[in-house]
Amino acid sequence: MIPAWFPKMSDNLRAREWNASEYHRLSLPQFQWGQRVLSQLHLCGDELVLDAGCGSGKLAGLLAERLIRGRVVGVDLSRNMVAHARENLEPSFGQHVRFLAADMSALPFYGCFDGIFSTASFHWVRDHSTLFRSLYDALKPAGWLHAQCGGGTNLIRLRQRVRALSETSEFSNWLEKFEEPWFFADANTTADRLRHAGFVEVETGLERAPTTVATAAEFEDYLRTFILHRHLERFPDEALRHAFVRKLAEQSSSDDPPWTFDYWRLNLRAKKPRLPK
Repeated sequence: MIPAWFPKMSDNLRAREWNASEYHRLSLPQFQWGQRVLSQLHLCGDELVLDAGCGSGKLAGLLAERLIRGRVVGVDLSRNMVAHARENLEPSFGQHVRFLAADMSALPFYGCFDGIFSTASFHWVRDHSTLFRSLYDALKPAGWLHAQCGGGTNLIRLRQRVRALSETSEFSNWLEKFEEPWFFADANTTADRLRHAGFVEVETGLERAPTTVATAAEFEDYLRTFILHRHLERFPDEALRHAFVRKLAEQSSSDDPPWTFDYWRLNLRAKKPRLPK
């Protein structure tokens, strides 16, 4: 049974779509990062927890296993992701999981959640001040936020190559003026924004997480699915998409080690203040 407080999906949502099945198949690094973050949660088992940017639902399933008397609500801007997560998890977990296509920066919840968990999602939101206010409003008093996303100099080598390639004559018609779709904040700025949103007990920090794949083909698949799908959707045909990722894979082949993504993860923890006695 759907709880009375659970909102209906908005027909006006400006969804940003992903290939959910490919994400689910290739998302081992994101899943492993998320497992480490999830292992740090201290849960009683009866909480109502929001998985913000739930993707295909892999981590939401692990979270639901730990909340045997509680519930998980997963939200994602992609309807494809929400449909995939719902199809995979609702038959097993029933009323203990719910999924909704929603914008994390404008959540349709107020004072609902004991905690908010998120991995590999916040860097897709360019306005972190608005994002943190939305998350703060969705929490109950004394509720917690525990998250990880890309930050600092995340993927800087690849991003520099993407920018240089975007300005060549072969690709400039579509990408020369295209702004990066990500926002990789530093730890200090993130802490300031969290406090400004009202959070207390704020902790932030960066850590390296380089990820190497075995082949050029795997590198290209990863680019298409996780990193450059917003770039590639601007091209009018598959030949240009293929050429773009192939050139990036060729450049990476000379790195040591080759086909390595120079990831940096931004960890953040914070709490909403308790109500005054």
